[in-house]
Amino acid sequence: MATVAGVIAEKARVPDVLSGTPRAHSVDRWIYVLTAASFTVIILAGFIPSSLGKIAAVQAGERAPFPLVLHIHAALMGSFLLLLLVQTALVATGRCDLHRRLGVAALIVATALVIVGFILVPTAYQSLWGAAQAAAPEARAGMEQRLSFVENIMLIQLRIGVLFPLFLAIGARARGRDAGLHKRMMILATAMALPAGIDRIPWLYHSLPASPLTPDLYMLVAVSPMVIWDLVRNRRVHRAYWIWLAVNLPFAVAVHGLWDTPWWHATARQLMGV
Repeated sequence: MATVAGVIAEKARVPDVLSGTPRAHSVDRWIYVLTAASFTVIILAGFIPSSLGKIAAVQAGERAPFPLVLHIHAALMGSFLLLLLVQTALVATGRCDLHRRLGVAALIVATALVIVGFILVPTAYQSLWGAAQAAAPEARAGMEQRLSFVENIMLIQLRIGVLFPLFLAIGARARGRDAGLHKRMMILATAMALPAGIDRIPWLYHSLPASPLTPDLYMLVAVSPMVIWDLVRNRRVHRAYWIWLAVNLPFAVAVHGLWDTPWWHATARQLMGV
């Protein structure tokens, strides 16, 4: 009996490095804040250099001014990322009441973002198409190559336009009854939009325009700290990741299979009305 009691006492003195420790609970609270913050950094790292270059080109008269819908899309995307960061920070600091109230605003912004995105894609494409048709013969080949690349990018944009709101809807529906699924799906939904920023980061290796491989791989890298922590903490893959992968995989296969095919280029031009 003494031996058994001694073993139990000894085990009690060995600290549990995860479950029940302040360190583990702290990571539980802040891993989502850090992930949301990293998403903001990724988008800024991609869009700031790209936007500055385009603004300089507009000022030099080398390209047309940005359409209004682009400014609206940028404002909505920035607002959504800020709301995501604030929402995760509110939960981490125990302000769940305010988190719930702001959640409605986040869903409204997300809905507007999707609608504006579906307006922006044809607006930008038709502008580029018009410029290509008006270009001098010596510049037309380069413009056609640019059009072909933009048509391929539409595959990624369509996937974002479908899966971003779908995953948000899954996360929103889980709110109040499954907090674990809710918080993960909101993060994973936002991850779908990361290729828009990742593709613009100049110092990253890119498989584009030949292949959409790196946007997918970098998106997985972006969510990996959260996934790894879940594996370490819970010793299992949370079902949110299984849902995300199961829904994502057919779309990824479609994007890779249709990339740069003649059928897709013809279909994209029909969808854009040109």
